Amino acid sequence: MQDEKIIEAVKYWLESTIIEFNFCPFAKKEFLNNSIHYEVVDERSIEEQLLSLSHEFKRLDEQPEIETTLFILPVGLESFFDYLDFLHAATDLSIELGYEGQYQLASFHPDYCFEGVQQGDVTNYTNRSPFPFIHIIREASLERVLERYPNPEEIPVRNIEVAREKGNDVFRAILERSFSFLD
Repeated sequence: MQDEKIIEAVKYWLESTIIEFNFCPFAKKEFLNNSIHYEVVDERSIEEQLLSLSHEFKRLDEQPEIETTLFILPVGLESFFDYLDFLHAATDLSIELGYEGQYQLASFHPDYCFEGVQQGDVTNYTNRSPFPFIHIIREASLERVLERYPNPEEIPVRNIEVAREKGNDVFRAILERSFSFLD
């Protein structure tokens, strides 16, 4: 798959799900400011994926104009459980490299399922994306926006309500439409 098509699919999903339903009230600004970097990693080996992740941390260190990165892994982590293993290794790597407290990792996967939630529950769609990816967030930036945002602890509650109101079919259709960008 071509990287550009994968990025277009993710952008469509981001705009149609995360921004449209305001699942992350901070995403729209960065999307419109074009300050999101999309990094597609076509490596299947976890070692190569982790090496690419370490390079992405370095890119963020060196390019402050990039507010956040979507680290997209279209191959090798199709299984949600393999993805969770990778996410654990990615978290360990960020700590090992001294990035704890500097970057936060948020997880997205086509089969995302919150712990204690049934696989078919619509609330899982708040983190279901066309491809597995890790959202690398600058902690300092997150802290600044949270200081100005009223009741940020209510964001997940609101997201659950919105997801339940819209229903599975809406989110399933968005994911299916995102794949049309790969044609």
